[in-house]
Amino acid sequence: MEKLKLIIAREYMSMIGRKSFIVMTILMPVLMLLIIAIPIGIGYLNEAGSEAEKVAVVDETGRYAPAIADTDLFHFVPLRGDTVGDPRAFYDKANGDLAAIIVIPRDVDSTAQVTIYSENTVNVSLKGHLARALSDTITQAHIAALGVPNLQHMIDEASVDVDVKSVKWDEDGSETESSTEIAMVIGMVLAMLTYMFVLMYGAMIMNGVIEEKTNRIVEVIVSSCKPFELMMGKIIGVGLVGLTQIAIWTVLMTIISIVAGSVMGVNLMSMSPGAMSPDAMVAMSEAESTDVQAIFQALMSVNYGQIFACFVLYFVGGYLLYASLFAGFGSAVDQANDASQFTTPIILIMIVALYAGMACMENPNGPMAVWCSIIPFTSPIVMMVRLPYDVPFWQLALSIVLLYATAAAMIWIAARIYRTGILLYGKKTSFKELIRWIK
Repeated sequence: MEKLKLIIAREYMSMIGRKSFIVMTILMPVLMLLIIAIPIGIGYLNEAGSEAEKVAVVDETGRYAPAIADTDLFHFVPLRGDTVGDPRAFYDKANGDLAAIIVIPRDVDSTAQVTIYSENTVNVSLKGHLARALSDTITQAHIAALGVPNLQHMIDEASVDVDVKSVKWDEDGSETESSTEIAMVIGMVLAMLTYMFVLMYGAMIMNGVIEEKTNRIVEVIVSSCKPFELMMGKIIGVGLVGLTQIAIWTVLMTIISIVAGSVMGVNLMSMSPGAMSPDAMVAMSEAESTDVQAIFQALMSVNYGQIFACFVLYFVGGYLLYASLFAGFGSAVDQANDASQFTTPIILIMIVALYAGMACMENPNGPMAVWCSIIPFTSPIVMMVRLPYDVPFWQLALSIVLLYATAAAMIWIAARIYRTGILLYGKKTSFKELIRWIK
């Protein structure tokens, strides 16, 4: 145990002390926010920094051109149908002043077809705006043509937008408002984090094993400890680095959430169900404040304690399962390029698990979701998607037991490969050879 502790401490401290670890740990939350904010900013700058293009609208019906309103990207010029005989000649005569010509034919009421002429590929936003504007207008014209008095008004009065509110019953019978959308987002984020961390730290272990083997450092190390102690020391040390990084990110995200809530005038610590006083509810009577309050109430309705505890359990179990395989396969090769034949099946299994998790978002209690959340090789990712939907306890317990039992078996198999391959040089290893080592 003393040798194992030394190896764990050495792996942990060597990675924690790196500048790259410190920088990435601090910058990762910022990068996540930038990933969300940059597309929004680019979209805003794309619209704000461009001039509106002029588009001619040749309306042969004489009725629908005014329905096409200008946007930030396009300025529409309505023209009568008898003024433009040849759209191509009219376009050439404009000498580049027009971006496109829209022709609304006389029989548009029956065909529901409109043509856009342009030398360049038509902008997708132009097609979408035109389709929306004319669809609504022509529909209203058809309704008016029926000759029923006030029919459009009656249709508008009969139209109802249903607001579906999800309420969850607690064990004591109390009601808590929840959000299916938030549950989906939380589940997918946890699944992506599990996939990313397990793959990243597993590859880190494999590269470390290959590097020590290539530099012949491992020959000196195994003269003082057993190969199994060395392998487990590397796996546990790197795993502790991952848990440390997750803990730091959790603290940073909590601080950011509290600060964001304070800026919006919402006290996150008092947003738990039933915690808000009547005075606080009256103080948040304005529409925007009510919307913000509803969002934060839905966020706080999720049992983050249980989800975070299960996330750590599944992260550790999934990491032990896959990291042991990465360590075993890394010891069987001399160069990182040669490891692809062994690591490709592992990566494919993880990708399948990620896609299964995405598919389970629509039906988290379906047969595929249940089985994939119990099978050890897919459960660390798929179960993260199901957790916000209150998984039955027996499924959760069975999944965790199978995961750690399989992880123990994979560690035993990896140790058999590791103790033979760590001192083997200059030989291409096949799966058949690995099976012989295991036996």
